[in-house]
Amino acid sequence: MHRPLIACLLAGVAALPAMAQDAPYVLSEITLEAESDTTLVQDGYVPGISRTATKLDTPVGKIPQAVTIITQDQIEDQAPRTLNEALGYTAAANPNNYGFDTRFDAFFLRGLPAYYNGYFRDGLRQYNAPTAWFKSEPYGLEGVAVLKGPNSSLYGVSGPGGIVNLITKRPKNERYREIELTTGANDRAQIAGDISGPVSEGSEFSYRLTGLARKANSDLPGYADDKTYFAPALSWDNGVTRATLLAEVSNSLTGGTAAFYSPPFGTPGYGKLTDLYEGDPDYNDFEQDQWRLGYEVEHDLNDSVTLRQSFRAASVDIDLEYSGHYPVGADLARYWGHYKENIDTLVLDNGLRWSVNTGPVSHEILAGIDMTRADYKSYRHDGFISASETAAAALSSNGAQEQRQKGVYLHDQMQWGNWQAFASARWDSVETTTTAPDGSKSTQDDTGRSGRLALSYDWTNGIMVYGSVSTSFAPNIGFVYDDPADDSTQRAARPTQSTQREIGLKYAPEGTNLLLSAAVFDIDQRDGTVLDVSTGENRQRQLDLNSRGFELEAQANWDNGWGVIASYAHQRVKTERGLPGTVGKELSGVPNDTLSLWGKYDVQSGPARGLGLAAGLRYVGESYGDDANAITNDDRVFVDLGVSYQPAQLPGVEMQLNVKNVFDQQKQTCTAGYCYRDEGRTWTASLSRRF
Repeated sequence: MHRPLIACLLAGVAALPAMAQDAPYVLSEITLEAESDTTLVQDGYVPGISRTATKLDTPVGKIPQAVTIITQDQIEDQAPRTLNEALGYTAAANPNNYGFDTRFDAFFLRGLPAYYNGYFRDGLRQYNAPTAWFKSEPYGLEGVAVLKGPNSSLYGVSGPGGIVNLITKRPKNERYREIELTTGANDRAQIAGDISGPVSEGSEFSYRLTGLARKANSDLPGYADDKTYFAPALSWDNGVTRATLLAEVSNSLTGGTAAFYSPPFGTPGYGKLTDLYEGDPDYNDFEQDQWRLGYEVEHDLNDSVTLRQSFRAASVDIDLEYSGHYPVGADLARYWGHYKENIDTLVLDNGLRWSVNTGPVSHEILAGIDMTRADYKSYRHDGFISASETAAAALSSNGAQEQRQKGVYLHDQMQWGNWQAFASARWDSVETTTTAPDGSKSTQDDTGRSGRLALSYDWTNGIMVYGSVSTSFAPNIGFVYDDPADDSTQRAARPTQSTQREIGLKYAPEGTNLLLSAAVFDIDQRDGTVLDVSTGENRQRQLDLNSRGFELEAQANWDNGWGVIASYAHQRVKTERGLPGTVGKELSGVPNDTLSLWGKYDVQSGPARGLGLAAGLRYVGESYGDDANAITNDDRVFVDLGVSYQPAQLPGVEMQLNVKNVFDQQKQTCTAGYCYRDEGRTWTASLSRRF
């Protein structure tokens, strides 16, 4: 542990109000919550009303769709360091395909990759380029909504497996202060702060300032995990008009590669991970700078009609230094690479909400127009002499793209008696201009329709059953190869389209803090984009897939101090059209079975009051390591533990320890024939005060 950080922790405690040793009483309990309860109302591990699924304020238990919301309390109790870690207890969300790799938030939903077309923040898409990805800071979130299955009819360009919608911390209308000091494995040292409240007594303006600074290493040589993050927010509410300004600037520095050498396709030992780390400790930096600036405005024309507009400008710049090995006869030689990439995006969404009754049917209608713009450029140099030669060499263009999208959508939530119907329709037009490395340009125009029709019946005892059909439309940024071994087959990717059938059940009885859900799904995807490394290059190709399975999930909190999260998913993703030898086989890296269980108990009375004990289990079943199903990934079990303590004599103070992968489970996982390693046991310890 860092001695300077220990000193800071002790100083933080010493700075708290002194308590007389002979005080005959305990101060009254102070409970300050970080969540704002604006776009997401939550209680413990259980979400209440949210607009993150339908863009309308709807109880999660009444939405005829599989939705999982990771609440603020779950984030705080599990202390995830990345978005991938936050998704680890969500049914049918798989963040394990690439083992330990903190460079990217790479997750799969319902067995299908969702990190390019399924990444949203506050209802607006965050475009990810091939390497210039937005990185999410869990400390800056008050929730994560995982919407499973196609969601294009409301959210526009998005993938068939679903979307992950990040909910940014927003200004609170009451005073809130937090400071947190964290240490942990690999020389981790972090300080974070979060302050919010009205600008002045009785003011219509509220603000929030959230930030952190971190220095840390990892188990890999020369692989850092440093970050600075600052996110200011300002809101105004006069009862008729509500406006919120959300911004962020951040810089992160990680290693250039987290991979270990594995023999390439067609060579002896293919599919077996070695102990040879690919990175060069002296040339192993991946630096990322990102910023975003946006706003949300709502204005009530009357009690029935509200106008809305959301806008965000954002940018990501990356500078990647990487290295690896390649076979030369019976030996291995090292190569180095230098890669730069940038993506600039503008996203605008205009909407109108209208509440109206037509006879016995009540309607919540949402109509809107949205537009997006994304400009992407990349440059690279590959060297085979030395790291210094590679670093000094000029970079050449590796291609560029410009994408312009506009869409029109209409959504109607209808209710009559115990019946409810959701109907959505959308039309999108996308123009993509691609610049090849040689400077030649081509333009591709894509148009597509998407929709959703869902019908549900709600019994008065809290049980709701539903069935739905939905479709998605998602043009792709980047290049694909019809034959990954033939450079002449490079082209702009065709749009990915899909159709899903889903039936499900939800149980959310009134007066309880409980949400149970079950769903069965069947997804047909056309022109899905996947990674192919069969030629030794990281190249993308397109294929048709079918994903089917079922999910079970539970979120609960009880007055006796217990909170529980449980999930199970069974699925199979099969290739319907692809390269020879893959048709009829399962998609690599997709486990057939995943299971998770997390429980926490807060002692309610007695001398141990204020003590919290938590434990979690994550099971990841067997999967195939390549699309020809020639490699098998073993199943694995991860165990997590947590303990926290809030001293009654120090209101607002909390000490917390989290240990992930307690039994140091480290196995290999191969995806598309490229193999990765699980992260071993890690721990973090924090001291925080809220006041």
